[in-house]
Amino acid sequence: MTKKISLSVIYAFAIFSMLFWSMSFIFSKIVFKYYGPIATITLRLLISVVLLYFVLYFFYKQYLIFPKGHCKLFLLLSFFEPFLYFLGENFGLKTVDATVTSVSIATIPVFNALVGTYILKESLSRINLLGVSLSFLGILMMLITHDFRFSVSPEGLLWLLLAIFSSVGYGLFMKKMTVVYHPIYIIFLQNLIGFLFFLPLFLAWEFSDVIKTSLTLELVCSMLCLSFFASSLAFVLYTYVIKEIGIGKANVFNNLIPIFTAIASYFLLKESFSYHKILGIALVLFGVYCTQLRCKKGKGEVACVPQPN
Repeated sequence: MTKKISLSVIYAFAIFSMLFWSMSFIFSKIVFKYYGPIATITLRLLISVVLLYFVLYFFYKQYLIFPKGHCKLFLLLSFFEPFLYFLGENFGLKTVDATVTSVSIATIPVFNALVGTYILKESLSRINLLGVSLSFLGILMMLITHDFRFSVSPEGLLWLLLAIFSSVGYGLFMKKMTVVYHPIYIIFLQNLIGFLFFLPLFLAWEFSDVIKTSLTLELVCSMLCLSFFASSLAFVLYTYVIKEIGIGKANVFNNLIPIFTAIASYFLLKESFSYHKILGIALVLFGVYCTQLRCKKGKGEVACVPQPN
């Protein structure tokens, strides 16, 4: 019988996973100075798979089992994330700054709410609808200048939309897997299949560029941080979070990603912050929070609380 993890530890797992993911935008920007998006993803996943395999082999060998009866689910899980998600995120990050990218990714719970409404036939309260509206308004404030022109590449935004929608699909499958498999094994197999998806693209498009590029301390450290913290540890911690408190409550912690990224981008990437960008971030975060509320009617009053599983 497995030991129950305390709620405080689960919350700590959630916060650290958000911190590691927020820093991934910074490390990716650094790696992009040397490698293209496909090479960055492929090498990042390869290193992650090797690291996770050794962890499983030495500490959780009993979980190294063939996923009998769940091969299709693992293929779909890996197709949505890391394959489609990282295609969208990395190509979007190539043309959009780290803060805007992280805030856009933070709207994933908003799209989860919309999917729940129109596909799963779940109801949205007025406060949820307000949250959806505020989130999109906040995104527009960051993307459109005062003279109503896009301040970022429309192509970059389309890539980010791909990342968002693939993450929504990923979330639908992940909860099912946590009931059956150990979180480390899920991420190991997910990243292994994702690596195999990316390998042909890497060999065809960017392998020759990688061979010609000299290794530097900045490149190696950034790639190792991406592989260990963002592609391995963060996913493992977040899988534990989903398993213990559910995808709905876990999504609330995504609000922390743009905050961490904005702070790090300001100091490490020297990104500028205009007043409308700051206001846009605030609107998105407040809107995402509102989409995660469920309102209960009492006697003469309405109480709103974070949504349960």
